[in-house]
Amino acid sequence: MRRINIFIVAALCLVLALAPRAALAGPPFKTDDPEPVEYKHWELYLASQYIKDRDQVSATLPHVEVNYGLVPNLQVHLIAPLQYVKPEGEGSQYGYGDTEFGMKYRFIQESKYVPQVGIFPLVEIPTGDVSRGLGNGKTQFFLPLWLQKSWGPWTTYGGGGYWFTSGEDNRDYWQFGWLLQREINKKLTLGAELYYKTSSKADIDESKGYTVGAIINFTDNHHLLLSAGQDVYGPNYYSFYIAYQLTFGPEANDKGK
Repeated sequence: MRRINIFIVAALCLVLALAPRAALAGPPFKTDDPEPVEYKHWELYLASQYIKDRDQVSATLPHVEVNYGLVPNLQVHLIAPLQYVKPEGEGSQYGYGDTEFGMKYRFIQESKYVPQVGIFPLVEIPTGDVSRGLGNGKTQFFLPLWLQKSWGPWTTYGGGGYWFTSGEDNRDYWQFGWLLQREINKKLTLGAELYYKTSSKADIDESKGYTVGAIINFTDNHHLLLSAGQDVYGPNYYSFYIAYQLTFGPEANDKGK
């Protein structure tokens, strides 16, 4: 079945290649890019992610994500989740999970031959109740480097970084991803990614998988984000993501004020 799904991803990439570009980064994918939110602009998400792993089901029901262009080339980022977990053979738990905070900084601008490059360090703050399985219980840090290049109707971006974890059962690990996207028309953008993660715990394998996703633009400010994927090798059987996104900010002639 998973070999069949690899062919599905390949077919989607072919559709992207043959289809008649818009910014699409981070949600609804695991892979991010180096491009921050524009200065004084906002991205607000009301989202939910469902994950079916080998030994448990987990979900955010929902989570709120906020991105803001604090200064040119720098955005601040926050995720506040309500978390659901249901380990196999045990009761379910629901409550506030771990809070994510980060800052994305682009230090190389894209040119004809040079990709744009940025960093997006994240900290996972242990606000969830670890005794109920709603959080990690220890602070975690992610230090990634992201690159992006566009040409004609195409945009591709990716990279990765290192997770610094703590706790008896956790391991520091690497996470990488790369994505290809294309605007089909003004209302629809499609993308597909491949990702890889080394083992984060002694009893968890490394992960290799894919995600396919879409953005539907109802207006310039209102968007629907969707994705689905799974590990080709690893503990994740399948996962889904859905979000309503609101984007807004000053008009073009007010950006410098």
